[in-house]
Amino acid sequence: MPTAARSSAFSPFLEFTHDEWAELRASTPLTLSEADLARVRGINDRLSMDEVVRIYLPLSRLLNLYVGATQQLFRATAEFLGNSSGKVPFIIGIAGSVAVGKSTTARVLRELLARWPNHPKVDLITTDGFLFPNRVLKTRGLMERKGFPESYDIRRLVEFVGDVKSGKDEVAAPVYSHLHYDILPDEAQLVRHPDIMIIEGLNVLQAGNPPRGHRAPVFVSDFFDFSIYVDARTSFVQRWYVERFLTLRETAFANPQSYFHRYASLSEKEARETARRIWTTINGKNLAENILPTRERAHLVLEKSVDHTIERVLLRRV
Repeated sequence: MPTAARSSAFSPFLEFTHDEWAELRASTPLTLSEADLARVRGINDRLSMDEVVRIYLPLSRLLNLYVGATQQLFRATAEFLGNSSGKVPFIIGIAGSVAVGKSTTARVLRELLARWPNHPKVDLITTDGFLFPNRVLKTRGLMERKGFPESYDIRRLVEFVGDVKSGKDEVAAPVYSHLHYDILPDEAQLVRHPDIMIIEGLNVLQAGNPPRGHRAPVFVSDFFDFSIYVDARTSFVQRWYVERFLTLRETAFANPQSYFHRYASLSEKEARETARRIWTTINGKNLAENILPTRERAHLVLEKSVDHTIERVLLRRV
């Protein structure tokens, strides 16, 4: 650990600057090409290869060590019990706001982790697929609260992750279309015995306190072996959301089949006003009420600066 790493008696986290965290790469090789990075980089995300080297390679090294230790622990338990049951996947949860870059983080980690020899099969699942279909959301009056906890089929999500964690041969996850802004009823993503499964979503770190006298419910975060929260100041994220909306207005929204095609004809001023309104009434509200309060539950926090670079890393004490 770099001697400059700071800790506080009042914090469960060790704090690292960008440069301090970069030192922890050790000899981890760079296995990602510029073409790979371009393929996984999100809309308006400015992730550079230097950032991959200085932030994500040390993180992939840390996760590789965690996976190895967990695999060894599982083998020890299996030996104690006298059975040789199938492998148990290591599950990573990635949370954060809309437009903060968590999807890019998830995709980059999937690429890097799959290149380690002891866990080559890495699946990535987004919780968008576990949103209720639009017809259900409309019936329940939740279309304007899409992305809020109540808009997800939590029972189905928990059952899915539980089945994967228990070693079920094949588990199907529903698929979400951002073009149609809805679940695709005839499509599924199949998960078959991954070494690692990454779950990315807004509210994946959520938990709660049951009413007095009631049994605590099971949350998807209960199955995580490691969790990451991608963080930034709310003002930064709002700016990125508006910038992304303007980009989509000229790209995806221009497709006549897009659910948001009506926004393609907006002027830039109208588009900015619309994006700010959506942020204020939906995404910003969801961040403040439901997403940001889960930050302290993460094992690791990546804090971004206004230019999207990660300026500080917080690692929970073991």
